Amino acid sequence: MQYPQYNPASDNRPLSDEELEDLDDLLAALPTDGAMNIEALDGYLAGLLLTPGRRLADLPGQAWLPEVWGGDTEPEPAPFASGKQRKKAVMLVLRHLHSIAVAWAERPQAWEPIFSFADGEDEDTEYADAEDWAAGFLMAVDLAPDAWAPWFDQGETAELLAPVAALGSPDGALAEGSPAERDEASRKIPDAMLALWAIRQKIGDKA
Repeated sequence: MQYPQYNPASDNRPLSDEELEDLDDLLAALPTDGAMNIEALDGYLAGLLLTPGRRLADLPGQAWLPEVWGGDTEPEPAPFASGKQRKKAVMLVLRHLHSIAVAWAERPQAWEPIFSFADGEDEDTEYADAEDWAAGFLMAVDLAPDAWAPWFDQGETAELLAPVAALGSPDGALAEGSPAERDEASRKIPDAMLALWAIRQKIGDKA
């Protein structure tokens, strides 16, 4: 199956709330255990855009798109009910990817990742939990582990990525963390991603 490649010049309209819900519902309804939810997808796309030493526009769509729904199966167009349904999913995913890149480049402080929020013990307390988002991000890391290894192992980038590793890995430091600890780590992620994007833009495709 051939998929379109990421094209930074194509449609970058942010998905509406309704479209995000439609995409989440579409993925949830697929007959596979590996499909991402919308939070994991958001993190996955962020990780793809940030991957050191690689232009996402140079990566074939089939190298990363099928991961969103747990991989392609035969006979086509499984796991989708039809080719039309697959096309809809692909186009929505690409638009969301484009919109993240444009937001980071043009209006970074307005960008917000898609996290879960849970009520605390009282009405005025709400906890953020970026576990699914971070798990999706780490799925992008798994596509290029050698490129990511130095960023996770040393310096400023390791500190910025620490909340993602702590929340998204099954054996991460916060896998059994308290709601307050997970909330604190989750709320560090937006600024960390913008900082990583700035570093990524500075070094370009050299590292």
